[in-house]
Amino acid sequence: MIETADSGRIWLLSGRTSGYALHLTDHGELLHLHWGPRLTLADAEALALLPLAPHRPFESPLDGQEEYVVECGPRFARPALSVRTPEVRGTEGEFAGADVDGDELRLRFADAVHRLGLTLHYRMRDDSDVVERWATVAHEGAPGDPDLELLRADAAVWTLPPREGWRLSQLHGRWAAESRLVRSPLTPGDKVLGSRRGHTGHQHLPWVALDAEGTATEESGEVYGCALGWSGSWRIAVQHLPDGRVQISGGAGYDDSGLLSLAPGHAYTTPVFAGLWSPDGFGGASREWHAWQLARVVPEAGRVRPVLFNSWEATRFDIGEEQQRALAGRAAALGVELFVVDDGWFGERTHDAAGLGDWTPNPERFPGGLKPLADEVHALGMRFGIWVEPEMVNPDSALYRAHPEWVQHQSGRRRTEFRNQLVLNLARPDVQEHLWEQLDGLLSSVPVDYVKWDFNRSFSDAGWPGEEYPQRLWIDHVRALYGLLDRLRAAHPSVDFESCSGGGGRIDLGILSRTDQVWTSDNTDPLDRLAIQHGFSQLHPARVMAAWVTDSPNTLLNGRRSSLRFRFVSAMAGVLGVGGDLTRWSEDELAEARGWVELYKEIRPVVQLGAQYRLRPPEGGLSAVQYVRGDDAVVLAHLQAQHHGLRPPALRLRGLDPAAAYRCLDTGAVHRGAVLLHRGLDTGLVGDLDAAVFRFRRAGAGEG
Repeated sequence: MIETADSGRIWLLSGRTSGYALHLTDHGELLHLHWGPRLTLADAEALALLPLAPHRPFESPLDGQEEYVVECGPRFARPALSVRTPEVRGTEGEFAGADVDGDELRLRFADAVHRLGLTLHYRMRDDSDVVERWATVAHEGAPGDPDLELLRADAAVWTLPPREGWRLSQLHGRWAAESRLVRSPLTPGDKVLGSRRGHTGHQHLPWVALDAEGTATEESGEVYGCALGWSGSWRIAVQHLPDGRVQISGGAGYDDSGLLSLAPGHAYTTPVFAGLWSPDGFGGASREWHAWQLARVVPEAGRVRPVLFNSWEATRFDIGEEQQRALAGRAAALGVELFVVDDGWFGERTHDAAGLGDWTPNPERFPGGLKPLADEVHALGMRFGIWVEPEMVNPDSALYRAHPEWVQHQSGRRRTEFRNQLVLNLARPDVQEHLWEQLDGLLSSVPVDYVKWDFNRSFSDAGWPGEEYPQRLWIDHVRALYGLLDRLRAAHPSVDFESCSGGGGRIDLGILSRTDQVWTSDNTDPLDRLAIQHGFSQLHPARVMAAWVTDSPNTLLNGRRSSLRFRFVSAMAGVLGVGGDLTRWSEDELAEARGWVELYKEIRPVVQLGAQYRLRPPEGGLSAVQYVRGDDAVVLAHLQAQHHGLRPPALRLRGLDPAAAYRCLDTGAVHRGAVLLHRGLDTGLVGDLDAAVFRFRRAGAGEG
């Protein structure tokens, strides 16, 4: 809901439990008023009457209070908008009007010198506490006017209320160790997170959360969070200003070296930078983020995701039709619903130095193409999927030999290879059209149901010889990726897509709006995955988090041995997959795996679509996560190690009705909701790397 004061200078957006207010002063300054619990329009008008903080020498009275900071005039805070022409840098905008269109508020400003139009967009829906913000910068000049160079154009600036101090939460990592949660006091100055790699990156997820004085817990206390929807280079800056105020700005691009050059008549619209206030701690904030993404971001999020088998860890590049048929038969016998052929099915791809870019089946490995295998997979009752990496090319490929100019490169410089790969310049229209023809032709000729879309190479030589403004490839590559995915989804609506980037290198709200799930990490070790999945859940729901059960010992990273039980219970916290070499599993292992797959299918609606509660973090002892949907609850418990013969403490559950009784579907025992909430659940776990699944269903008040 959006309300406007009679003065036409105060706007109030109201969500499910929270509100957001801003104020245009008589001097034309757009100031932030409120972000927190719901309030009335009269409350917002009262806030607007309060005086600004006292002016201090060498400080600007606007810093820390403006809704969107521009580079010009009496401002020293980090600008969200930086613009220049050959003669003038910076912008001064005058208010040009406000529009309300449904649940979207648009505030318009104009700079007569640059002939620039700036529109700030806000959206807050009645059933959510997420505020969506973005900006549009337009060159409104006439033909012949100089181009506007956008050095920086952030999506939004978020202003936090004055507090004694703040604690910052962020997700950091690297390949095979993504999404690890860290919390630390916010000190004066700027804390800058981001990626300069051309993709979201393994190093940081584009999300931050702050709680006042570091007092929030998993289920109590105020938490403010922000998340950016962009799949290229990005930056989020958390500014702790000299007077103690805190602002958060964020958008596409890592630095201020230039985003785009706007010719007259052209405009740039930023990605969405979403924000959320929650009074219910980090868990309450997570559940609100999850619900919003399932309702507004992820395509067809109400459909549960299938159990898949992926061939990569079983076969690597040693791949062939008969071998895949054998794996498919065993996967179908386990109850798997989707069979995915990973890398090595195309071109001369017998190793990682050849074939990328040549998206036709290898005739020696698949003499009849992929269709015979796809038909057999379908006959076994499974869907059929393939792996592709369209944005990359090997120098040893037919595509590169035909079009070496199609890769990102700098004139006169050596073309740097990572993983024997170069990056195709998707900003080029001819590259876009070639990839469309290749992928559309592939999906039209083979009954493919699922595409795992990988991206295994960061930008390093982001040049575009001959282009007047080569910097634009950083933005236009991502736009082209989005356009290609949108076009393929429209042409092949029955095909699902997974985003992968060497694991979790491209996970963000932008890619999630166009894909059905993401590959969380190349690390499939079930113990390491607990921490990765714990961090991932701070922002993203289990419905999009792919997790595999692979072989033991784990040969990819650490050689750790773990039971099939522990591996399955770890992977059941998201979208379950199997990636081991099933031809080497014993009959006993296959029989046990069938049971776990069957159990997962029973709990899948609760895990993927329910509200998630992190009962205990994975910090060395007992950890657990719980899901609640309607009358059903599921608990996944993991014991990493038992010490000194002590039994693990009982798990206090959450999200249950204390007045109701709950039957354990595994034992038949009936438990009082109040007892499970206060005393807790005895898991019975012992030893090292033990795990269990508990299913509860509400039995009705008074039972038991």
